[in-house]
Amino acid sequence: MLATRILHLPGVLLTVMATAANAAPALPDASSPPQGAADASRGLSPEADDLLFASPTRLDHIGRIIAPVMVNGQGPFRFIVDTGASWSTVSPHLAHTLGLTPAANQPMQVNGITGTADVSSVLIHRIQAGDLVIEDTRLPVVWAPLMAGADGILGVAGLKGERIFVDFKHNRVVISRTRNGGTPQGFDRVPARLLPGGLLAVSARVGGVRVEAVIDTGSERTIANNALRDALAWRRRKGEVARVTDVYGATTEVASGQVDKAPTIDFGGVKISNVTVVYGDFHIFRVWGMESRPALIIGMDVLGTVNALAIDFQRSELYIDSVFHMG
Repeated sequence: MLATRILHLPGVLLTVMATAANAAPALPDASSPPQGAADASRGLSPEADDLLFASPTRLDHIGRIIAPVMVNGQGPFRFIVDTGASWSTVSPHLAHTLGLTPAANQPMQVNGITGTADVSSVLIHRIQAGDLVIEDTRLPVVWAPLMAGADGILGVAGLKGERIFVDFKHNRVVISRTRNGGTPQGFDRVPARLLPGGLLAVSARVGGVRVEAVIDTGSERTIANNALRDALAWRRRKGEVARVTDVYGATTEVASGQVDKAPTIDFGGVKISNVTVVYGDFHIFRVWGMESRPALIIGMDVLGTVNALAIDFQRSELYIDSVFHMG
């Protein structure tokens, strides 16, 4: 039997898969942080010696964070910054561009929102985003639709002594080494816990129902399990039928989900209303042991409504800017 390495990629797309993105503007050089990068972090400015990666970023056409990344000395390439991925990945197109042949005899097991699959892999000699460097690592080649036009996924859930800062208002992502200190000025601190693979989960409430929520910048939409749907069933009007949609993840399996408007989502003092959530019996909740109690994956439809957020992987803490933006 072939040995496999297990990783989690819960990112999700819904219904009609997006085609390749429109031609994107040239990305900045990923090999060196831009001048003044730390200034954008406001209360989270790292010292120069602690700064690993800082870059202007943009949202892709389905609302996910895109950053420039060098691979094997080529690029920069468009990578999705994914706090819900325990491993980085490359697209089939990028593997072809780099002249790499995926090795089917060295598979990696991918756990996605809808199922699990053994996928081929490629050996990458160097991934570089600023001073954040990953060398001589084998990465899975994940099917193209999940990428939605991106070249790969920069999985940051595996970071251990670092902090990632995402400034939605100023379109900037910063990765730095964790330093001693309290809650940054202007941010709310949210205690969290680490799931398998380094993913971060926080306590939240949905319509007063206590839930465990995974923070996932790689997910287009917010996803919930059936335990949360059932806990909120009393809110649904008699005879009301939820719309059904197809859900796609990191594997080729397709799951069915029920689309419904959720009551207010409250996490870390942040309250967000009028969010459409997709409920279902999704594979990834079973992987995490969260299928029997209310749980959800908070995607970019919710995360993108705050000014900024930061994740400190060393301390297992989430920081959220207390001011909203709706742009």
